[in-house]
Amino acid sequence: MTYYYARVSSKDQNLNRQLEDFQKLGASKEQIIVDKESGKDFNRAGYISLKAKLSANDVLYIKSLDRLSRDKDDIKSELQWFKDNNIRLKVLDLPTTLIEVPDGNEWIIEMVNNILIEVLSSIAEQERTRIRERQREGINAMPVVNGKRISSRTGKGFGREKKSVPEFREYYKKTQSGEMSVAAAVKALDISRSKWYSLCREVA
Repeated sequence: MTYYYARVSSKDQNLNRQLEDFQKLGASKEQIIVDKESGKDFNRAGYISLKAKLSANDVLYIKSLDRLSRDKDDIKSELQWFKDNNIRLKVLDLPTTLIEVPDGNEWIIEMVNNILIEVLSSIAEQERTRIRERQREGINAMPVVNGKRISSRTGKGFGREKKSVPEFREYYKKTQSGEMSVAAAVKALDISRSKWYSLCREVA
């Protein structure tokens, strides 16, 4: 069987372009499954019903990969699912997925799928790295007030406020001289061992 999947993010958006492309390929109304829902996840009525219909050797057409999802990792997992279940995915905006191969040369299709999965994995990882870098740059640029970073936009604090331990140096000297154990000092100061060692690094 051949199926076609079209999606827009909201009921106000128009599916016509995708549907026209499918009709040019000879799609009937019965073969087209549509969703007017966000691509943030796969919890969509149309897509769920589509996956229930799909079986080995079926063909699925979509306009572009982002019609499956907005998330690169999610797209990658779906491509893997199609591959594992022997479902041929054809993406109109990716001509390499549309090629027809002679019997016995199915490895070419598998190679294309593997390349798509690998490329999407790399893109997703790069995007995660860029997001983390931007978040860290934004946090580092925040002013510090009483040991806590404050958002310039909202005026609210970011992260945990550093716990002040004014008696630390006194207890630190006692542990260094052997007068007190670290365990006893931590208990007396009511802090965790990780906090103790963090403070130790500051005075080292």
